[in-house]
Amino acid sequence: MGKKPHVVIVGAGFGGIAVAKKLAKKNLDITIVDRTNYHLFQPLLYQVSTSVLSTDDISYPIRALFRDYDNVELFMAKAQSIDGKRKVVITNHGEISYDYLVVAAGATNNFFGMENVEKYAYGMKTIPEALHIRNHVLHMFERANKQIDNEEARRKMLTFICVGGGPTGVEEAGAIAELVAIQRKEYPNLNFDEVSIKLIEGTDKVLPMMPPHLRQHTINVLSARGVDVMLNTQVADCNEDGLFLKDGTFIPSRTVIWAAGVKAHKLASTIGTECDRAGRVIVGPTLQVPGYPEIFAIGDNAHFLQDGRPLPTVAPVAMQQALLAADNIMHLCKGESQLHTFKYVDHGAMATIGRCQAVVNWGVVKIGGFAAWMIWMFLHLLRLEGAHADITVGTKWFWNFVSGTRLGRIITNIKLEDEE
Repeated sequence: MGKKPHVVIVGAGFGGIAVAKKLAKKNLDITIVDRTNYHLFQPLLYQVSTSVLSTDDISYPIRALFRDYDNVELFMAKAQSIDGKRKVVITNHGEISYDYLVVAAGATNNFFGMENVEKYAYGMKTIPEALHIRNHVLHMFERANKQIDNEEARRKMLTFICVGGGPTGVEEAGAIAELVAIQRKEYPNLNFDEVSIKLIEGTDKVLPMMPPHLRQHTINVLSARGVDVMLNTQVADCNEDGLFLKDGTFIPSRTVIWAAGVKAHKLASTIGTECDRAGRVIVGPTLQVPGYPEIFAIGDNAHFLQDGRPLPTVAPVAMQQALLAADNIMHLCKGESQLHTFKYVDHGAMATIGRCQAVVNWGVVKIGGFAAWMIWMFLHLLRLEGAHADITVGTKWFWNFVSGTRLGRIITNIKLEDEE
């Protein structure tokens, strides 16, 4: 019996896991390379950063996902580069050879070359980043509460800025507004009129994938909840005391959360083929990398043109591409030269604006409000991995709806010497 083809998948995000699931039952050896041992449900990361959910609510061990498949193995390491000529992935724990490779390494924050923004703003792409935001925001209330005679310091600590009017920025701003409402009941010495929440967007619209009336609904809801939505506003610089805008305005703040853009993991650019400005590999119709037919790039790592423009870096694109890449790998394993070409089917988009409010754009269904929020919750529960997550997240959401409380407001980064 001959040696089974070895498929290496770099990245355990939506795309990488979808490829592995589809190939797990095949006569293949599969290695998933990821620097963590869990699959992260990234759309709910903002709820960890605002004390709604815990880290284990939105993550699931990779090995548990594939415990029934002896041919699927996790190689926990940081992928550093790809040598397409030798057919190896180079990691910080050695090299892994492959017959077929799927590059699904995901994306990182894109600060567009602004070094100070990268240094002082808070990104939110990983669990450590989300926990950092949660700890920091909670610290800001505690520290502001001590500044009895310094209004300037208090206002700076109680000003929270979210940069980026896409789903992440909108959801984060709305969630912070809810968190502030809860904190109001527990800090009798703070003047909550000093709290300021700002959502900054460089273009003239939030949630560009939504129709105009739902974009306006989003702005109306955020404004009613105390969020100052600033459109056509560009960021120029940042320091530890606040944010500089291109029109010369300076906004004093200790909290700038960056949700204004993403770029592909730098691994994609090491293949040596053409990439776009965001570092995504320009792939062909079959999702293969030009010059390397055994390498497929998907999701945030693939620049795929459809209708004259590249597809967005969202989970549905990655998952659809994953299924096609898996099919094409099987065709290649069978020695077939005729491969499927990719065509993305847009099933719509949704975003939550906070408790009891969301917007949904699905074909003829274009709604906002409570019904949209219920749809958003139901579909997100369906997409979570494992019954544990469904039960715990559903319970927490229900309790948050009934009581309006968030029990996840735990500061976890206090050093032991600070307690003495």
